[in-house]
Amino acid sequence: MEFSELKSLNSCTESEVVSVLEKFITSYSQVFSFPDLDVQLKKECVEAILRWLKKTQIAPKTSIACLQAFRIISRDKTNMLSLTNENALSTLIMVAGIQHYAQQDVDDMAVTISTDDQSVIVEAQKCLCNVIFNSIEAQRYCCKSGCVDGVVQRLKTYGDPDVQFDVKFFDMRILFLLTALPACVETRPKVRYELHGFTYLMEVLDLTLRDAENQEKGLTDQQVELCAEILKILFNLTISMEKKSVDESEEEEEAHFMRLVSILHDLLMSTIMSKDKQEDLQSHIINLLINIPADFYEELLTPMVDDDKGIDNKDIEYDGKNMEAIHVILEFLDHRLRTATKNVKENLAPILHCLCEACRHNRAIRKYCRLKVLPPLRGEVKRLPEEGDTLRNKLCKLLTSPVTEVKDLVAHFLFILCKENVSRMVKYTGYGNCAGLLAQFGLLKLGDSGQRKGDYSSNSEDSETEEYAELKDRVNPVTGRWEADKPDPMAGMTDEQKEYEANQLLNTIDKLQRQGVIQPCRVGEDGRPVAMEHVLELLEGQGGAEGGTVEQDED
Repeated sequence: MEFSELKSLNSCTESEVVSVLEKFITSYSQVFSFPDLDVQLKKECVEAILRWLKKTQIAPKTSIACLQAFRIISRDKTNMLSLTNENALSTLIMVAGIQHYAQQDVDDMAVTISTDDQSVIVEAQKCLCNVIFNSIEAQRYCCKSGCVDGVVQRLKTYGDPDVQFDVKFFDMRILFLLTALPACVETRPKVRYELHGFTYLMEVLDLTLRDAENQEKGLTDQQVELCAEILKILFNLTISMEKKSVDESEEEEEAHFMRLVSILHDLLMSTIMSKDKQEDLQSHIINLLINIPADFYEELLTPMVDDDKGIDNKDIEYDGKNMEAIHVILEFLDHRLRTATKNVKENLAPILHCLCEACRHNRAIRKYCRLKVLPPLRGEVKRLPEEGDTLRNKLCKLLTSPVTEVKDLVAHFLFILCKENVSRMVKYTGYGNCAGLLAQFGLLKLGDSGQRKGDYSSNSEDSETEEYAELKDRVNPVTGRWEADKPDPMAGMTDEQKEYEANQLLNTIDKLQRQGVIQPCRVGEDGRPVAMEHVLELLEGQGGAEGGTVEQDED
């Protein structure tokens, strides 16, 4: 079928229109671009479709066919003008039922969403998603035309069981686009403050959780998808906000954050019918937690009650608090560490960032995480810290990752768990693994913890097991592993032979330095590495600088 046949819609009866459009939809259902389509022909075809859409007395089947044809055409990002002018956008907004209802109350609006209309509404929403995503002009028009107001108003009707999932889902998809795209930055504060969208979105999450309680298997796939879209919108609404401490937050905002974190706790704890959806939901929860001031992470913890069953209390209880939400986040981290072979930064950085903030600002969370990630050392000290399947082993392995962001976040997380104590960090990771972090913080001088950022108690809480106490004298601080005594390589050498070997070593280092292969450093007064101009600086302060000269190898 040719595009030109769509022009005949102007002279067709309604049944003929449906027939023509169905042929068009069948022919182009898998086509996503139309490079050879003439601009004028495209305009005439779109206008013919819109003319039928604006008629009030046509069957839903006709409207759906018109909208499906429009959606196929809207896939092509080129020559979008005929799809994004005021006539086209206002028609789509009207058919989708999200024009601004300035004078209608919620009850009147709910009546307009009948069961027969909803399939038409969904098709119009899909068209809007396409044009908003592909066109800056469409984004700007929808932000200023009351489209956002209409979506937020319809949020109030989601408690009605007659409102179908697809209507809710594509409403949220539209709202997500209009709060995410660069041309719509001003929409975020409008939705959050003027339209009170923050409150309505939380109410929908609450409503979904309550519905799930009445279902034996928990959240359905559709409910998870809806929650995920809402979490993405809430992320957009909070991403540009300045993080404030509890003292600086306004009372209403403080209440909003407390309620939101409480809802996120319930989502983390919820049962999900399909485990395939669980990871996606948890990922969105973690992303949103990053935007929330860490003072409110306390809401992730709940008091232990008699009803807490299903998991051994030793796994979830600490200091009389239910740590199950934190347990779930740590399990999610462990899952990602096992499975994230690609996109390591995207998969791990948000979880690590969230845990860093939680542990730095909440003592109970830090102590629980330390118990799970860095338990007291026992016989495992005979292995390298990065060898094994525990969380500690997997995280230590990432301390030498080429992905800088992940490496730094892992180091920060472990350092916080060690209460920013250098000696303890070296004990659990080995000096070699954590040297990069210590150099960054100016802490290469062992025992110097510098200026701590976290709120840590002065008590040690670093009990040693009997097994570790027996082995620690032979633990190599560089590798972090117990090593058996080795024969002295200089045994039997005379002083002259030792001096010769020392000079050979210095000559080799000097040659590598001059060739630019290495850059020897020493630890400066600020605890950071300082590059040396000459290899002889290695002898400064060693008490043996007078014991001979270095032969300069000129090769």
